[in-house]
Formats: sequence, C-alpha cells, structure tokens
Amino acid sequence: MNVVRVAIAGFGGVGRATANLLLARHERYRQVYGADIRLVAICGSRAGLADPEGLDAGRLEALEPGLTGPAFVEASDAGILIEAGPSDFRTGGPGLAYIRSSLSAGRDTIVISKGALVHSGPELRALAHSSGAMLKLSGAAAATLPALDLLEHSLKGCEVLEIEGILNATTNYLLDAMMNQNLGFDEALARAQAGGFAEADPRNDTEGWDTACKLLILANFGLNAGLTMDGLAVDGIQSVTEQRIAAWREQRLVPKLVGSLVLTGGVMRATVGIRTYPPDDPLAHVSGKNKAVRITTDAMGETIAFGSGTEPLATAAAALKDLEHILTARAVQATYRSGTRP
Repeated sequence: MNVVRVAIAGFGGVGRATANLLLARHERYRQVYGADIRLVAICGSRAGLADPEGLDAGRLEALEPGLTGPAFVEASDAGILIEAGPSDFRTGGPGLAYIRSSLSAGRDTIVISKGALVHSGPELRALAHSSGAMLKLSGAAAATLPALDLLEHSLKGCEVLEIEGILNATTNYLLDAMMNQNLGFDEALARAQAGGFAEADPRNDTEGWDTACKLLILANFGLNAGLTMDGLAVDGIQSVTEQRIAAWREQRLVPKLVGSLVLTGGVMRATVGIRTYPPDDPLAHVSGKNKAVRITTDAMGETIAFGSGTEPLATAAAALKDLEHILTARAVQATYRSGTRP
C-alpha cells in the first residue's frame, strides 16, 4: 500500500471541512488508488498539530500553539500540501509563503485560496514547472463549477471566444433577493450575513473583487492569458438602487453580477459588472446561492455548467477532486517508470 502524506495549511471552515472529508474518504483512496492517505499535519495562523502516523478526526481540535508556517509543513514530510488559508489578492498572503515553499521543494500543491494565484500566478507556475510539482486549483476557481475542468479538458482544442461567469454566490443571492423578495440591499445583506454565507466585511464580494479574482484565475491558468487585476474593469452591486430594480422588473430583465472574458481580434478583454438577461436565457435561472458559467468556443458553440453545492463542503470536495487527479497522475507516472505500458 502506497503511503501518501498530506498537510493542510489554513484551518478555518474550509480547511476543517477538507480535513474531515479527507479522513472520511480514507477507505475509498485505499480501494480505488491503492493509497494509504495520511493527514500528517494541520496548521492555522498560530497553532497546528502533526503526527507522522496520521491524525484522526478526534484530534483535529487539539492544536498546539507555535506549530505553524512553511517550515512546520516542511518538517512534516508531507508529499502533498492543501493550502486553504484566508485570501488577499493584493499581497498574496498568507498562503503565498506556503505555496512558494511547497512548490520549490517539489511538493504537489492544491490551492484553495485565490490571493496568491492572482498576485503571483506566473511565478508559481514557473516554480511548479521547474521543480516538477503538480499545482492544482479547482477550489480557487468557483469551487462547485467545473469551469477550469472545461477549459483544461472538455473544450481542449477549441478556441475560447467568450466566458460569462456568475462566480460569486453572495452577490447572486443578494440580487435575487432584491428582485424577487422586494428587499433593499442592506436588508438582503443582513439576511445573508445572518445565514453565514456573507462575510462580516462583504466588500470583496459586493464590489466585484472576488468575481474578478476567479475570472483572472480562469483566464491565466485555463487560457494562459497573462492578465493582471490592473487590466480588468471591475464594478459591483453595492450601488444598485430600488429604481434600477424597478426598471429591470418592468423590462422583464434579470440582473446578474458577471465576470466576462471576450476574445476579439486576438485581444482578450476582461470585465466584472452587472449584466441583464431575458427570462429565456439559461443564466437568468441561476437563483439564490448558485453559480454558473457559459463558455463559447469556435467549434463547440456554447457549453453551460451550473453549480449548487453547499459551502464549505463543496470547496473541500473540489480540492479533493484535485487530490484524486494527483493520485491518478502519480499512478501513471509510476507505471511508465516501471517500464510497464497501460
């Protein structure tokens, strides 16, 4: 049985959900991949826990102060890092240091937080290439949506002409509540915060920055676009008034906060802002906390995907989808190294 040691850096809601789901799937990994997956280290910003034989679910709350940082992960001898910390696209921190260290050491790395990927994406891709480490990021690219999978696999060989993505659940819920429940922005936001799916400081969501981060990740990692945040026009929903809501209702239009990539004459233009759709457009039916993406290509026309997973479980599952891709790739590599052809 092949022993695979995993560390998780960032132990908030998403990190804990990822740890619990990883442990719950232990037998699946043994049966499907012949892999004994051991969670050997977890850490937050101030505390952590490590055991080379593997942690179990009953020990995840007993973190020890001071056990944290890239050196702590390095000392755990983990072969795979799952980075699930808070995200700041303006600095890349705190995840950037963990990801740099991990990729430099040749450690396969699964990234959930968006900040480092937006801030230092080209550097991290170069590190992975030079060290031979696999860099996976499904959890950072709208999690429940297989948008990155579509670009990397299903639509390979096509030229992508346009991407439209409803990529942020909070803003979609707020617009839906304002349109269909006659709520003002402040009341809708208060309900979302009370329900636990809007942040105490919601500006990254409501001002469009979270959507912009996800759009950049799709463009740069899915299409090799090389865009930066400075090249995006970003607008949010914080200035939506009752008058605009009334006008959309009268015109029978449905507003959505959309991240958009359009390729024209070899130039890619990226924007975030409100788009309105007629009732017969599929994107008009993406309600509540759901997400969706529509990708238009030259050869396959339109491909649409919808996502409706419950957080943080859905993001954890996206990260562990990446883990299974890594296990599959490792098995293929081992087969070829042994001289056996499938």
